[in-house]
Amino acid sequence: MNDLGLYLPGTSWVHRLPAGVKLAALVLLGVASILIDGVVTVTAGVALMLVLYGIAGFTPRLAWRQVKPLRWILLFIVAFQWWARGWQSAVDVVGVIVLLVLAAALVTLTTRTSALVDVIIAVLRPLRPLRVQPERVGLLIALGIRAVPIAAGFSNEVRDAQRARGLGASPRAYAAPLIVKSLRHADSVGEALVARGLD
Repeated sequence: MNDLGLYLPGTSWVHRLPAGVKLAALVLLGVASILIDGVVTVTAGVALMLVLYGIAGFTPRLAWRQVKPLRWILLFIVAFQWWARGWQSAVDVVGVIVLLVLAAALVTLTTRTSALVDVIIAVLRPLRPLRVQPERVGLLIALGIRAVPIAAGFSNEVRDAQRARGLGASPRAYAAPLIVKSLRHADSVGEALVARGLD
């Protein structure tokens, strides 16, 4: 099971598109999102993204898993926008967020992290005279991408342990071990980087 954005092998044309093309399309979509307006347009955009998931060989359930971690935030945004500006604004704002999340997840699900990092390093190479170190930026991005599913995995482990101990939905029993696990992982990654000469 792939809850969040790690590469899933496939043979679809979405998988075969060059990483640079996918990243450029994602950036363009992000810029164009400020122009996306109207319930019909937003709905069509999300529907098109779901079609792309299908073409890539992914199920609607997998698409839902990409959005699921944001469900409470999205519900709050819907409630606030509906109260402040009406239901159409709520659909517009939340729809655009869902569209961008699905698009970003589709890129990472169909593209190896190494390919994404290679593109970013190539784009940043002209900035070397400005003391930008493309390889370090690439490493940082790779670690960031990898950290998302790791954090999600820690969250699931803590929730399972919480239920096994009969602690219910206690925020304290959930937050403390999650923070400890995350900090220990960060320490181990830092030690590994230092051991390889990356201070």
